[in-house]
Amino acid sequence: MQNSKIKIVKTEILSDNWYTLNKITYEKSKRDGTIETQSREAYDRGNGAVILLYNKNTETVILTRQFRLPTYINGNSTGMLIEACAGLLDNDNPEECIKRETEEETGYQISQVEKIYEAYMSPGSVTEILHFFIAAYSEEMKTTDGGGLEEEGEDIEVLEIPFDDTLRMIDTGEIKDAKTIMLLQYLRIKDIM
Repeated sequence: MQNSKIKIVKTEILSDNWYTLNKITYEKSKRDGTIETQSREAYDRGNGAVILLYNKNTETVILTRQFRLPTYINGNSTGMLIEACAGLLDNDNPEECIKRETEEETGYQISQVEKIYEAYMSPGSVTEILHFFIAAYSEEMKTTDGGGLEEEGEDIEVLEIPFDDTLRMIDTGEIKDAKTIMLLQYLRIKDIM
């Protein structure tokens, strides 16, 4: 249902080089009944999906490491980020997307995934909603080395890490990616590992 207290007045495209950055002017009816005009920028990169692969027998999880420019320009001296496998939906449904991304990035071909929730990761400036999944994996599911798609410029390192180590890596700051921390904490809270 549309919010009757918001009226979009104007949308301007500021950039559509990589994804779309819009400047949106809108009128907002405040709680006291007054109407205020505001302008905000919103980055639209589409919606995405993320997954954490876990193995109860070996007590390990599969994560990835890759260069992330925004972290580099914001103080991460190497720009490398450890994170759960993720990708944009690209008009797929979330489950099909995450299965495809899992094989491309990690080399594991999975058939069963469990959706656990959806979340906005940066709702003050980014439109993306992220669909969160978990899935059990075994060595038999490994079909390739993974690493991402070369034509998309991906150069992804696949990491198999003991689950307890990942929790320490959050504490030490080695893992700083929000979606990954949320998934690791989910496994911990739900006593899956």
